Amino acid sequence: MARPQLSAEPRTELGKKVSHLRRDGRLPAVVYGVGRESQPVSLDMREFEQLRRHTGRNAVLDLTIAGDGKAQPVLLQTIQEHPVSRQPLHVDLLVVNMEEERTADLAIVYSGDSPAVSRLGGVLLHLRDAVSVRAKPDDLPSGIELDISPLDSFEAVLHVSDLTAPAGVTILTDSTEAIARVQPPRVEEEVVVAAEEGVEGEEVEAGEAEAAADAGAEGSAEESSES
Repeated sequence: MARPQLSAEPRTELGKKVSHLRRDGRLPAVVYGVGRESQPVSLDMREFEQLRRHTGRNAVLDLTIAGDGKAQPVLLQTIQEHPVSRQPLHVDLLVVNMEEERTADLAIVYSGDSPAVSRLGGVLLHLRDAVSVRAKPDDLPSGIELDISPLDSFEAVLHVSDLTAPAGVTILTDSTEAIARVQPPRVEEEVVVAAEEGVEGEEVEAGEAEAAADAGAEGSAEESSES
């Protein structure tokens, strides 16, 4: 399967001087890796945004730098974004050895239907969002799937051991760690509390009625004794 393509141009602008690059639709970036010096480059902003929308988190890209002509496999190691607009400001591109395994965090993707949610009205709790794995760059998926259909009661719990690792991927996270369970609905607790408050209210009203009756009886007895 062909890897996504990304082109870059060498740049000499550094520090605050890169601001005009962004105004011209270019994105500052740095290419680095083991055994090579860091190289400042710039990317086409539109091309990068399109590529990012259509590739996964751990996707390997074939980067071609103008004047070099040789494509090299890279990972989007870090993307610095504007805190408000979320527009990318700077990118770190890591050159990788395709035959060397590396560690990465894979997002857990939930699939299926939990009877404890759909039938019992519970709330699905995500106890972990990702797991640590080891694999060669081309074997790293963007996420790892977890089927939640075994969650058929509020006592059921899914663990890392319930994940199925794709071919070539080794899961490093402790297999006994919990990933997901279903919490009972809070509505039941509120109903019970409301019912208890109603009973207490009735007891208070009954007590007040009894006290009023006793007071009336004492008043009648006093009137009889006076007469």
